Amino acid sequence: MKKMIYLLAALVMLGLNQAEAQQQVLPPLVNVTGIGEVRVQPDQVMLQMGVEVREKTLEQARKQVDSKAAAIISYLKKHGVNEKDIQTSYMSVYPIYNSGEYGKAAPDFYTAQKTMTLLVRKLNKFDDLMSGLYGAGVNRVEGVQFKVSDIEKYKAEARKKAVSDAKQKATALTTELGAKVGRVYAINESTNGGRPIPMYAEGAMMKTMDSAGADGPSIAGGEVVIMSNVSVSFIIEN
Repeated sequence: MKKMIYLLAALVMLGLNQAEAQQQVLPPLVNVTGIGEVRVQPDQVMLQMGVEVREKTLEQARKQVDSKAAAIISYLKKHGVNEKDIQTSYMSVYPIYNSGEYGKAAPDFYTAQKTMTLLVRKLNKFDDLMSGLYGAGVNRVEGVQFKVSDIEKYKAEARKKAVSDAKQKATALTTELGAKVGRVYAINESTNGGRPIPMYAEGAMMKTMDSAGADGPSIAGGEVVIMSNVSVSFIIEN
């Protein structure tokens, strides 16, 4: 038994010594961080909108909100929106007590809500859709987020810029010290999917309603920013 314990202890020590030896023989490295940024105009918009109703009974509220939600979905389909681009994201029915009487048995009314997420694949269709959605029953707009359809292409472009930036930094550092950059020893990368640009409830709704009779679009997509960060370790050569 003692021999087995000694053997296990020896193996553990051997493993620790090998790990220490590996750490001690690391080559000379230069560690840098590269940043790549790509700015593009969005070509899609994600809209969160819905309907809210108030009725005297729970069943009336439920039926009313379901009916309005069905009318909204029907309107979208008639105007060429694919079913896969419409998703119910939230729904609720709850009582409201206005009188303030503690322990009151019956509520004054019930509020029912349904929220849907809609992907509009063409920005120039947004205004027409919104005008019709208000008529179809939408009375809540909770957010707008701009998107880029071919985001992977711009992620690759940002990543390439980040790697180039890292190589330039490493070259500048080693040149100042009379050395040169060797092969890559290690690399880590992270890329975001495009910085969102939100536009919230009342602002989005009022801007669209106020612009209904005006010329030009009622929303401005601006730019979506895609960023990549790479951390690279290069071997230093003399």
